Amino acid sequence: MLYLTHSPQKHLVWNKGKLIGQKPPLKLKEVWAIRTRLQMAHKTRDLAMFNLAIDSKLRSCDLVKLQVRDVAHGTQILKRAMTLQQKTQQPVQFELTAQTREALSTWIQQANLNSGDFLFKSRSKHASHISTRQYARIVSGWVASIGLNPAEYGTHSIRRTKVSLIYRKTKNLRAVQLLLGHRKLESTVRYLGIEVDDALEIAEQTDI
Repeated sequence: MLYLTHSPQKHLVWNKGKLIGQKPPLKLKEVWAIRTRLQMAHKTRDLAMFNLAIDSKLRSCDLVKLQVRDVAHGTQILKRAMTLQQKTQQPVQFELTAQTREALSTWIQQANLNSGDFLFKSRSKHASHISTRQYARIVSGWVASIGLNPAEYGTHSIRRTKVSLIYRKTKNLRAVQLLLGHRKLESTVRYLGIEVDDALEIAEQTDI
């Protein structure tokens, strides 16, 4: 007689082999390493995109939709710009440092972009600007170029980089909240992932 046995079903773990949790921001030395490689490779578009992404602290969905008119008046690149966030429908301002303005100016001239053009056009006939997926692949290339594991970093690593440095230097959560365009301070605290780190830092400095 043949007996059929049922082997226990194997349950697939959704996050098997994947890194979960917040992506870490880039360190200052890593920012400069990427910037230097882009400069040496004469990747004008990527240098403008990288510098703008660091300065603007925008989500990828907002970054890819920026137009020339958002960052420039005529041939003059603005020192401060503003855009409407897709997620919250709230405006957010950001600064453009000298090196970002220079990189943008060079890219706009090289690509012969007009005021109403997207800064980072898509090469696809079906899209006017690069997609967030394309941007994510570009970010992976940036981090891989300096020996980092692309699986450990993402577009939010770029968004978090400058505000993380600002917070570590000033401890000013309200300033970071404004720069990120968060409605609630609690969102900023969670986004930076600072609660445990700060608590441990205080504990380490307290001798009993």
